[in-house]
Formats: sequence, C-alpha cells, structure tokens
Amino acid sequence: MPNHKSSRGAQLGEAMSNSKPGVDQESCSRSISETVNGSHRFTIKGYSLAKGMGAGKYIMSDTFTVGGYDWAIYFYPDGKNPEDSSTYVSVFIALVSEGTDVRALFELTLVDQTKSGKDKVHSHFDRALESGPYTLKYRGSMWGYKRFFKRSALETSEFLRDDCLVLNCTVGVVRTRLERPKQFSITVPSSDMGQDLKDFLDSEAGCDIVFQVGDELFKAHKLILAARSPVFRAQFFGLVGDCSIDKVVVKDVEPFIFKAMLLFIYTDKLPDVHEVMGSSPLCTFTVMVQHLLAAADLYNLERLKVLCESKLCEEITTETVATTLALAEQHHCPQLKAVCLKFAANPANLGGSQ
Repeated sequence: MPNHKSSRGAQLGEAMSNSKPGVDQESCSRSISETVNGSHRFTIKGYSLAKGMGAGKYIMSDTFTVGGYDWAIYFYPDGKNPEDSSTYVSVFIALVSEGTDVRALFELTLVDQTKSGKDKVHSHFDRALESGPYTLKYRGSMWGYKRFFKRSALETSEFLRDDCLVLNCTVGVVRTRLERPKQFSITVPSSDMGQDLKDFLDSEAGCDIVFQVGDELFKAHKLILAARSPVFRAQFFGLVGDCSIDKVVVKDVEPFIFKAMLLFIYTDKLPDVHEVMGSSPLCTFTVMVQHLLAAADLYNLERLKVLCESKLCEEITTETVATTLALAEQHHCPQLKAVCLKFAANPANLGGSQ
C-alpha cells in the first residue's frame, strides 16, 4: 500500500527548497580605495662635501605634505648601514608627522641630469604589490633603500653633474571612502533672485533715483546700483558723491541701451533685444550688444563687458567685424580684438557674409 503521507511530505519539502525568499527592501554601498598623490623635488648641491659624514648620518629635505601627513626625504651619503663600509648611498622617505598605520605607495627617482630620460626609478605605482601598499606604523617610520646606488658608480654617472644630485619623490597615501546611495532627496529650485529683483524694478517700489536718458525716465534703487557698479557706488556713496541726489541726467548712452544695462544689473543676465525694445526692435541683437559693451565699460560692469565680448565673438561676420574691432580697441578688449584680427586675416572671410 503506497504511503501517501510520505509522498506529500516529499513534495512539500521540494517546493520549499525551490522557493526564494521575498525581498521587501534592498540596499547597496560601495567602498572605494584610492591614492592622494603628491611629489617633492630634492636637490643636493655640494655632494662631495657631504661625503665622509659617517654611516647613518643623513641630509634631510624640507618637509612636504601629502594626504594630510608630513613627509621628508633622507639621503645618506655614506649609507645607512655601517656594515656596507660607505659602499652605497641610501635613500629613504620618512613619515615625519604623527600617524598610525599610514598606508602609502612610493616612488623614488634619481634624475638623469643630461635630460636623456634615463632616470633611475624605484616605484610602487607601476607594478602590482604582492602584499599591498606599504604600511608606516608610526612617526619616524621609513621606506626606501639601504643600497640605493653604488657610490663609485654614482660618482661617475650622469646623475651627478656639477657636484649636484636631484631626487624626485612621489607619495600616494591610500584613502578609503564609503559611497552610499542617497535615500532621501529634496529638489532645490534654481535661483530666482534675478527675476525677483526685476519684478521689484518693474514695480518701482522703493525707487529713490530717477535717470533721464534722452526723452525717457528710468527709476531704480541706489543701493542695488551701487552694489553692482563701482561707478554708481562712487556717484552715490563715495567721498565726492551725493547720497541725497534723486535725479541724474545721462547723456552718453541711448535710452534702450540704458534700459538693457539696468536689466542686467538687476538680473545678472544679458537681456534679449525684444525684452528691451518690444516686438518691433529698431536694431539687431548684435548692434544692441555693441552699444551695451560701451556702456558696460563706462559703468565698470566687468561681467556685462565679458558677456558682450562673448556674444560679439559668436556674431562676427564680414559686416560686423570692422565695428567690433574698433569697439574692442576703444574699450580695451584684447581677446575680442584678437578674434576680430584672426577673422579678418582669413581670406575666406573677405568674400561675403558668413
């Protein structure tokens, strides 16, 4: 008689073994190990005078900082080990600041002073380390070579020129950081300060100065103008300025250009020609920017000046290059002048509009 109970139990066990647990929540993180690198060039002048100071005696470089720790190069003219009987010079890199278990990669280079590229290089960076980066346990720990170079060979080599040696040292301090996904975020809108200030200008609320430009009047705020333009600052709040003045007549700027300049002062953006003159503009965008460049120079608005230069650079054609070049020369715009001259020097640009 078949054992139905045993068969059902086996089927249930098989179903349970093949099922996977449901996942309600997943998370992840990433550990990243990388090096913070820095180099120091150590020149030893008067090598012959350093010889004979004795084994274990050294010349030390200035300290340099890499990865938040201070380091120094130690050069031993008579070697570090007395047993070597001054046969070798020794070179070491030392941790000279407080630190515990500082892990780092090192590179020591004895520079070939003939500049033929035949430097003597000992490096951790270009080969895999069997046991990982070197660990300096505490302040004063060193990495380097007791037998860095045989002294007799060094003194007849191209590494020693005019009694001078040059050592380059690169240290790469190992840093490990943990990256984790942002679980929550709040979107920050882009700045609307410029729009708020423009609305404030349009409302005329709190305006305390009126500019008469030709037949048009423009109201504004002295504090905002003074904050943006050194010329306005001197005019309203300087030693010879008049903070009580409430009207200024402007003679050197066209009304639509003065309006464009005001819009920039309040918004920090280059206005569109339609924004300045409405749906039927009296001039092209390029012409407006040419005039605006002159106004920016007059009122010492450096950012507006550079914005105008950039736009004029993009808009250079056979028809505009002469006027733009004259403006660049008059208002001290060397970059724009160079672009104009380069454009004019190209024969392909002389035959017609671009």
